[in-house]
Order: sequence, then structure tokens, then C-alpha cells
Amino acid sequence: MCGIAGFCDYNDDLSDEAVFWHALAKRMGNRLKHRGPNDSGTYVSSHAAFAHTRLAVVDIYGGKQPMTSVIDGLHYTIVYNGELYNTDELRNELTDLGYRFETKSDTEVLLKCYIEYGFDCPKKLNGIFAFAVDDERRSCCYMCRDRFGIKPLFYSIENERLVFASEIKALFEYPGINPIIDRQGLCEIFGLGPARTSGVGVFKDISELKPGYFAVFDKNGFSSKQYYKLKSYKHPHSYEESVKNVKYLVEDAVTRQLVCDVTLCTFLSGGLDSSIITSIASEKYKNKGKKLSTYSFDIAGNEKYFKPELDKTLVKNVVELCDTNHQYLQCNNINLADNLCHAAIAKDLPGMADIDSSLLYFCHLVKKNHVVALSGECADEIFGGHPWFHNKEAFEGHCFPWSPDLSVRTNLLIPEIAHELNIENYVNMRYEESIAEVPILEGENQEEKRRREISYLNIRWFMSTLLDRKDRTSMANGLEVRVPFADHRIVQYVFNIPWSYKCHNGIVKGLLRDAAKDRLPEDILMRQKSPYPKTHDPAYEIIVRQRLANVMADSEQPIHKFVSSRAVKELLKEKPGYGKPWFGQFMAGPQLMAYLLQINYWLRKYEIEIKL
Repeated sequence: MCGIAGFCDYNDDLSDEAVFWHALAKRMGNRLKHRGPNDSGTYVSSHAAFAHTRLAVVDIYGGKQPMTSVIDGLHYTIVYNGELYNTDELRNELTDLGYRFETKSDTEVLLKCYIEYGFDCPKKLNGIFAFAVDDERRSCCYMCRDRFGIKPLFYSIENERLVFASEIKALFEYPGINPIIDRQGLCEIFGLGPARTSGVGVFKDISELKPGYFAVFDKNGFSSKQYYKLKSYKHPHSYEESVKNVKYLVEDAVTRQLVCDVTLCTFLSGGLDSSIITSIASEKYKNKGKKLSTYSFDIAGNEKYFKPELDKTLVKNVVELCDTNHQYLQCNNINLADNLCHAAIAKDLPGMADIDSSLLYFCHLVKKNHVVALSGECADEIFGGHPWFHNKEAFEGHCFPWSPDLSVRTNLLIPEIAHELNIENYVNMRYEESIAEVPILEGENQEEKRRREISYLNIRWFMSTLLDRKDRTSMANGLEVRVPFADHRIVQYVFNIPWSYKCHNGIVKGLLRDAAKDRLPEDILMRQKSPYPKTHDPAYEIIVRQRLANVMADSEQPIHKFVSSRAVKELLKEKPGYGKPWFGQFMAGPQLMAYLLQINYWLRKYEIEIKL
């Protein structure tokens, strides 16, 4: 895992002022040092300047970047953030085609895969990736991002020059790219946040390379093309065959993602998804004479205010079953609140409030002992674990099912701002765009068609939000977190499995539970979903309530430009309680106050200029 940044211009010769461009690229890379604390490098050619910061995971000594290969006298140079999980197969394939390798790194395999297959190379890849290649043969910069956007990549066009980076903060080092927010950005923050429209960087003139896309920048400008999208087809297998295939795909994904040359662990909540991953990983480790390390997380006070299923007991059961080295980590309310600001910096945007800040804090603790972790995210979005896969409101609603009531947000805005932004129309536009993208399966009845829509929305929106959260909070600490359930083979296969299979016998995620029957005991298999990790201690709500009150009492704070003091005072007067979620399952009153705190800090820290 790494951070990448750079800029390209194929109508100008950068070599004339190579020292200056080298320094600028290095400055951009330095803003990403947290993503790659082990090494860094820069590169300047006639038309491109690249920077790379490296978190060494595979081939510690041989995987330095930027990496250049020379074929037939032509130079190809790559900067790459990610991991390939089919490195060995690709290396063998390329070796048979005559390529020779000087390192054991997946970076060299990826670069030579691009040299051989050109713009079609991402179709060959199983992994998580965002990369750029300065291609002397085609006189272009080629950029590409993995199928579901697990690794980030943002860009801007400044004076006809492409500027790109893993995180937005690095783009602001380039002269002329400034933190400006316009109407669209405000609609993203107040209407869709903490989700974000694919391709939209929120800041004015900053874009995101969409998941499943590659882009080419040359003397004619910038163009992008989709190389991957979900497909709809009639599922060809019986229930028993589907269980068998899911079991194979999950085990294969976890096994592939265990490959690394550094210390590795798993996140273990005691729930179904993380327990499956831990069971597979611990078995593979035992076969090599090793013992897997695991971590579970909790918020101080939860044992008093929230007891869903005695999580620690279930974690203990899995730890004993899998024989792992386990650590229980805890975050107190002050750390949870203090890290709201750090989480906004990690993301360059307001995020999932304390759901982000808790993970940021825990990743900081895990990094003390480990460099790579595996996590159970994405199973709920893929296998139908969220309540909106099941409830009537989601089927009858014409909205994103995790955020059905926009009034909770819009009622906080100054009336003039609310009128100017017209957030309801903006959000509806984004919803309609997404529904239009859903791949249709001829012959489906209305109920199954709607289930397919909800599934697609979850993968393209809610899952992307969680993956973004995972990348920023982990990489802010130089920790790589891998997500086996987001393997594109699993996502595509399960997308077309009938709901009667996914929810077999009326049991939520029944298919996945059956696929894990020979691995886990009944109490783990049938555990109901619970917040992980989320606070239920009223003391936290008191902290954020007081901090927001202090912000509202200071007329110089930037949030006053947008939110109504009267409306926020009403929010602050409400009795302690978690209320109705305004985003997802668990973001209610305390998280709304925390989100406002993040917005205010973000506006102030980034010195954002508003242009409506």
C-alpha cells in the first residue's frame, strides 16, 4: 500500500526545468507520507513528474517506486498503490510470453502486464489498485482504478495539465488548485454525505477516477472509459451448488489476501463475517506452523449501556476455536470525540463521524504491532444483511434506502441556503442516475427488479462509503486493511443469486451462513448484526453536544454561513437519546452533532472558499 501523486503534460517538455518539477512532485508526495512511511521516490521525464510514498508489504527491498521498465528502447514508468492477489499467475503468464523479472514485487508484474496488454490490462487483475503509467510508446499517461474503488485516486486538470493523487490534500500542493466549494459540493456534503457521488471530488474542479474505469491523458487531453461493470444474468446453479461456490470463492479470496512479507492480523468482532475470515486465515497459518493475531474493538461504557449478544463472549469463543493471539482494544469517549477532527483530515472531507474516528483510533493501536489486516466489511452489502433489503419502506421508497428522510439535514440549513441548494432535487437526480445504471434482467417481476436495484445501490454507494472509510482511517496510520468480501468474483456471482437463496429459509444472509457451517459453531453462525464499533454511552453525546454548543456560540466559526442557529439550538435541546438514524443504521442524533463538528472543522482547517 502506498500513496501516489504526480502531473503530466504531453504538449510541454518538463525536462527543461526538471529540478523545479522534481521538487513540486516531492512536495505532493510528502503530503501522503502517512500512506507510505517506509520509503519514497520521485521521477521526472520529458512529460511527467511522479511521486511515491511506500508502505512495504511485498518484496521489501525490490519493490521501490517509481519503477521503470525499458522495452525496445521505450520507457514505461509506474506509480502504484495497491496489492495484486493473482501476482503468481500473471508472472507465470508473462514469463511464458518472454518477459523476465528482476524483483518479486507485484509492482513489476503490474507494469509488465500493462506493457503487454495495454489499456486492457485491468481485466487481467485480481486485486485492489490505483496506478499511473508514463507511457513513452504511446506518449500518454494511463491511470486506472480497481473495480469497486477500494483504493482512491483523484485528479484535476490545471492549465491543460493533468494533476493526480491518492488523496485530495496532495492536489492542493499544486499551484492553482485550491480548496473551493460550489453548489454541487455543498449538496454532496449536506445532502448525500457522508456518502459521495462516484467521480465527484466535492471540491470544485476536482474529480475522482470512478471505480472500474481507466483514463488516458495525452496531447489531445483527458478521456476515461469503463472497463468493468456488474452484469445481470439468470443464476445457473441450485442452492446447494451456490453454497459450494460461495464457500470456494470466499476461501480463495481470503487465502490470496494473506500473501505478504510483513506481520498480518484480522479484525474480529465475533460476528459472522469477521469470524469466517478469521477461521480461514487461522487455518492457513496453522498449516504453516504460525499463529494468527486478531483484534476486537469496543467503546468504553458499552458494556453498561449496550449488550446485544455479549460480544466479548462470542469473540472469546472464536479465539478459542481458532487458537489466535487476541487483543481487546478499547476507545474512550474523549478519544472518540477528539479524533473527529483527525478523521476529517484523513478523508479530506467530513465523514461517518465517530464511526470514522473510532476506526481511526483503533487502526493507530493495531499499527503498533501489525502492517496488514483483513476485515469483514462488504458482506452485508453483497449478501443482503442491512434492514433496507427487507423492509417495506425501502421497496416503496424512491430514495437511497439508507437515508430516506432528508428533512433531518435540510431543516438545519439557513432557509436562503436551503432554497439556493435545492438539495432534494440534487439527491433525487443522483438517485435517478444510479437507478438508470442498474443492469436489467429480462423477465424479473417488480419485487425482484427492486431487490436488484437495492443491491446495486448498496454496492455502488453504501459499500463505496465503507471502503473509503476503511482506506482513509487505516492508511492515515500506515496500516493496510484488505477486504476479502469485496473480491470482484464474489460480488459478481452473488449479485445474481436469487433472493430466496441469499435469504434462505427467511434467514438474513442464510446463504453465507450455510457456506460457513463447517467452520463456525451455531452461536456465531446465527448471531444477529450489531453495531461495530459504535458508542452507546450517553457521556459521548454530552461531549459532542457541548462542543457543538461552543461552536454555535462563536459567531466567527464558518459553519454559521450554512446552518441555522435556531435549528441547531433545537437539536441541542433534545433530550439525550439516539433517535431515528439519518444515515445508515446507526448514525442518529449524536452522530449528526458530530458530523456538524466535522463540517465546521473541515471548513476552517482547509480555509475553504465558497462560490455559489
